[in-house]
Amino acid sequence: MEHFVVSARKYRPQTFNDVVGQQAITNTLTNAINHNHLAQALLFTGPRGVGKTTCARILAKMINSDGTEKGDEDFAFNIFELDAASNNSVDDIRSLTDQVRIPPQIGKYKVYIIDEVHMLSQAAFNAFLKTLEEPPKHCIFILATTEKHKIIPTILSRCQIFDFKRITVKDAKAYLKYIAKEQGVTAEDDALHIIAQKADGAMRDALSIFDRVVSFSGKTLTRQAVTENLNVLDYETYFTSTDLILNNKIPELLLQFNATLSKGFDGHHFISGLASHFRDLLVCKNPQTVELLEVGEDTTNKYLEQSQKTSQGFLLKGIELANECDLKYKSSKNQRLLVELCLMQLASITYDGEKKNSSRFIIPPSYFRTKGITPIPVNIPDVPIKQKARIEIPSPEPIKDVELESAVVAESQPKIALKKDSTRTSGLSLRSIRAKKEHQIRQMEVIIDEDDLPKEEFTVENFMKAWEAYISNLNKKGEKIMASILEMDVPKLNGTDIGLIFPNETLKIELERAQFPLMEFLRKSLRNYDLKLRISVNEELDKKYIYNSKEKYEKLKEKNPNIELLKKSFGLDIN
Repeated sequence: MEHFVVSARKYRPQTFNDVVGQQAITNTLTNAINHNHLAQALLFTGPRGVGKTTCARILAKMINSDGTEKGDEDFAFNIFELDAASNNSVDDIRSLTDQVRIPPQIGKYKVYIIDEVHMLSQAAFNAFLKTLEEPPKHCIFILATTEKHKIIPTILSRCQIFDFKRITVKDAKAYLKYIAKEQGVTAEDDALHIIAQKADGAMRDALSIFDRVVSFSGKTLTRQAVTENLNVLDYETYFTSTDLILNNKIPELLLQFNATLSKGFDGHHFISGLASHFRDLLVCKNPQTVELLEVGEDTTNKYLEQSQKTSQGFLLKGIELANECDLKYKSSKNQRLLVELCLMQLASITYDGEKKNSSRFIIPPSYFRTKGITPIPVNIPDVPIKQKARIEIPSPEPIKDVELESAVVAESQPKIALKKDSTRTSGLSLRSIRAKKEHQIRQMEVIIDEDDLPKEEFTVENFMKAWEAYISNLNKKGEKIMASILEMDVPKLNGTDIGLIFPNETLKIELERAQFPLMEFLRKSLRNYDLKLRISVNEELDKKYIYNSKEKYEKLKEKNPNIELLKKSFGLDIN
């Protein structure tokens, strides 16, 4: 059996042109050599498997080359590699500094490559400082590390730092395609893309995964074989899940999730992948952002096709629910149930084209559409109108001065049962009582026909009589605050618009909350359902209120001029 050499070693770059994904650094080093601007202490830092040691070896060969050497010359006598993970003591550094003084026998420079330099001890770092700051002319130090933050600042300040970046999925995929061609392996585009994604920016990891998958599937590399060998969820899983969610097929969705778990996948991985899938679909909604999608051409077409079936609102809500489940997963005691609940919520976002939680309507319009019938308008004359009316029970007592007429809904009209909200609120505070009342008003919305409601004409005198009667009813029921608010300004009629002006926003908000019984009372009393309340704020009115004794006196004098005569007769002062 022939000796097998792994791809990471067999295809290690021999020149800067072969290095993948580090174009900026290789160009900088090449120009530094050509213009004789190369520093004597270099620090290569970055994630694992991105080419730090490879670039150090290429650099060591280039600075010793003069064009007369053989093609296979590696200058082994001039390049010294030290693993700082196992040679991290002061004695190891002293031995290195002793060797530095000896000039090279072949070539111009002696290059010392110290890998994993962050593993050196504090004493070793201190012993290395002087040599690193003032090395001999024939020495160049190249330090490599994955954890720059562990290196002391005095070392960093003496080095020229090069930050290596992660290899992009696109670059890794292109290099894997080249390797597959060199080895005579037929590989699908999506299969190489999955390997590049799994490598997470490390080219060495990508080549190691490539070797493993080739050993599993032979000379033909398919997406199915890669996903099976690497134990990753295929794109098809998420495409199928999304179709089930869009079609509101909750049982089938739960069965698919169970099948995914039975294959050994983690629920956390599934739900985070689903959130990423929704993100990719959202990216495909705009042609300008399609390039952000890092998948193969065939898969891109599938994303574009499925994105046309989804709305932007659905995708945003889906990402929100999936991300919330992702955050709660680790702290949950029943993780499977958490994911299943999230999937059921996702499948319930849409129902017949409308939100499933639209319980504020007594009879949703979708009910009539599914039955193939036209919604029956409900004639309720005692309700404030404009398309939808709000009902509040009990209504105010009728006044004697204005004739009131009651209307009864015809027996032929369907009865409407108000749906009680399942959310319970405490009745021990005014806030909870107010919240309950407002929620009840929002829920009691019905579809009515405004043409059947009375719109009789009325005089200003009749209106003021009804207005004062309502205030009188409030006083009788003990609602003194609301009665005083209504007495602060005289309502001004403009057709069917009732205008009120208040000095601040607080009074406006209080009246807006209590306007429904007021408007119901006025509309019933005057038999005109076109009445509307217009409330505005004028902060200048605050200046009309009395704040000190002098202002109070002036106000009283306006009402009764004899107060000034009384003041002068008795020689009174204003305190």
